[in-house]
Amino acid sequence: MEPAGPGPEGYRPLLSPKETEGGIRLIKDFFQTNLAFELNLMRVTAPLFVEAGTGINDDLNGVEQPVSFAVKAAGGVRAEIVQSLAKWKRLALADLGLAPGEGLYTDMNAIRPDEALDRTHSLYVDQWDWERVIRPEDRRVAFLKDIVRRIYDVIRRTEKYVAFNYPVLAPMLPDEIVFIHSAELARRYPGLSPREREHEICREHGAVFVIGIGAALENGAPHDGRAPDYDDWSTPNEEGSTGLNGDILVHYPQLGEAFELSSMGIRVDRESLRRQLELCGQTHREKLLFHRRLLGGELPLSIGGGIGQSRLCMLYLRKAHIGEIQASYWPPAVRKECAARGIPIL
Repeated sequence: MEPAGPGPEGYRPLLSPKETEGGIRLIKDFFQTNLAFELNLMRVTAPLFVEAGTGINDDLNGVEQPVSFAVKAAGGVRAEIVQSLAKWKRLALADLGLAPGEGLYTDMNAIRPDEALDRTHSLYVDQWDWERVIRPEDRRVAFLKDIVRRIYDVIRRTEKYVAFNYPVLAPMLPDEIVFIHSAELARRYPGLSPREREHEICREHGAVFVIGIGAALENGAPHDGRAPDYDDWSTPNEEGSTGLNGDILVHYPQLGEAFELSSMGIRVDRESLRRQLELCGQTHREKLLFHRRLLGGELPLSIGGGIGQSRLCMLYLRKAHIGEIQASYWPPAVRKECAARGIPIL
């Protein structure tokens, strides 16, 4: 992929900066309302930072370092800016006493200082983080697929709404989303990297959900990294494969590549948490607050994920760079190159 600044050759925004700001608000209002209705989610207030050493902050791939600071009023206790709310949401489900079929969502704002900056990645992350209580019998790929289809329906519905308000933005997403396991994807495209496999399958189908991200494939490496303590990527499922999680990807002609919109999945239960911590050499985490509560049976079974707000706005408004959607940090050289290519960075 090209550096953070460049967009496609000959790029011209279809909307002015003023129209873009209006479009962002329209998208965010419409999407969250429809997502909440579709999945029966209540909006909750979420933290920007959490106490370090509790296991609540999201470790993403397990190696990223969060931004942290000392809380003077608490005697120097360390707090961490969240990287996502994957585990915090499950604690909230328990504390709010939500029942199976009920859930929550929130506007999540995070800082990921280790993020590689490019056209679709920023230090600043904004997404709708959602989580919903499920029953033991819901821990199946069939249930996962049903939730994915319902989310994809909201994604398509929002695209049509945006096009209605901005006729220059014609809908392009396919009617249906295709499902494929990461192991089958590797077999279908031998010799390609995971990212290249995603490009090919999305170019073919337009919208794809890749199942089973985090577990080792036949070559010994996972399709992509997943921390061991939120998504369940190790449990054998009813389709004869492994994993109960995945990513929603679409083909984005503006950039000519696969475009990830959501990372989501059925969350670990006690057995899969222990198994995945052992596989990742992180059994010491069992002593942390979040993990103790989960292993102690205090947290409900759940499914959840994050849906990128800026990513969706990029897609709907046909933008070439995430900096056209959100105000973040970009090196001076990137801003200069974007300006030269007609990309108005906020």
